[in-house]
Amino acid sequence: MFWQIRKMDLEARSLQPNVKAVLLAKLREYKSDLNNLKSEVKRLVSGNLNAAARDELLESGMADALTASADQRSRLMMSTERVNQSTDRIKDSRRTMLETEELGVSILQDLSSQRQSLLHAHNTLHGVDDNVSKSKKVLTAMSRRMSRNKWIIGTVVAVLVIAIILILYFKLAK
Repeated sequence: MFWQIRKMDLEARSLQPNVKAVLLAKLREYKSDLNNLKSEVKRLVSGNLNAAARDELLESGMADALTASADQRSRLMMSTERVNQSTDRIKDSRRTMLETEELGVSILQDLSSQRQSLLHAHNTLHGVDDNVSKSKKVLTAMSRRMSRNKWIIGTVVAVLVIAIILILYFKLAK
């Protein structure tokens, strides 16, 4: 009987504050009633009272016990119903949690594959960047050679023009 009251106490503590206060007050009453009944039973068992007083107490206690028992039984049924409802809510919450966990795992797998794709694209981009750098160096070297060749050709042309002018000057001057 006492474990049932403890169960009710735990259930009441998990409810909303406005309902919780009322239920906890009732539970305290039940606990005190239970303690009173226990102490009364101890007194009866201990034999401190005579048989007539014991019979009288038993008769009045039985009427009170039957009334209290029916009341406690209805309260216990209500508490059991609340426990069952809470169990159902917990099961629903757990199912929702598992679905959410599965969805999270699926999202993480998608993110992982996207990460791999991005890393592959990043590596490819670095390869292209390296090739562009090499091409730029080759083009720069070709541009320098072209400029140098222009200067060489310009110098050769200038020397040839000077040589032609000198040859014409000497031929015409004689």
